[in-house]
Amino acid sequence: MPSNSLKKWNGARREALDQIAAAHTAVGGVGPGRRYATQQINQAYATLLSSQFQGFCRDLHSEAVDHICNPGPVPDVRLHVLRTRLTTNRKLDRGNPNPGNLGSDFGYFDFDLWAALKSHDAANEQRNKTLEVLNAWRNAIAHQDFDPGNLGGRTTVLLKHVRAWRRNCEELAVELDAVVGVQVGTIIGVNPW
Repeated sequence: MPSNSLKKWNGARREALDQIAAAHTAVGGVGPGRRYATQQINQAYATLLSSQFQGFCRDLHSEAVDHICNPGPVPDVRLHVLRTRLTTNRKLDRGNPNPGNLGSDFGYFDFDLWAALKSHDAANEQRNKTLEVLNAWRNAIAHQDFDPGNLGGRTTVLLKHVRAWRRNCEELAVELDAVVGVQVGTIIGVNPW
């Protein structure tokens, strides 16, 4: 069974991404050809994808903290302190969902997230790299700094790139859900989702 965070990713978050994909089709059509207005939509789509993935990762982290710090019938001040420590200065609250920030935040659960992901599926090593590319583009768009040296030699983002990044995030969300669930289960002694 997936976490509530993954259910939301596959529900409301997917719907938001589908809406901008539909807007792209409405403006750009479905046939080949250069359409200048779609560049702005591609940039908006990439930025929205990054923000929705960040929201999923933050939700998953919070859900894991909730399971670890579940006080049961009697509230325990120690669990409140632990919850505060696990979420204070969380990088996902203010930074991009890049591999470093994910590794740092989920590292509070006493494991190396990316090693666990790679062990779970070797394809996660490439997903890590693709996530870095998405975040480089997200930052270029947000800060209007399109340095081709940081963006694979390009200064424009194409719909095919955003679609590939979206597939990557969809696959990575399932993988994150699995490995974080296993680690939280190890900590609390029962499968959390």
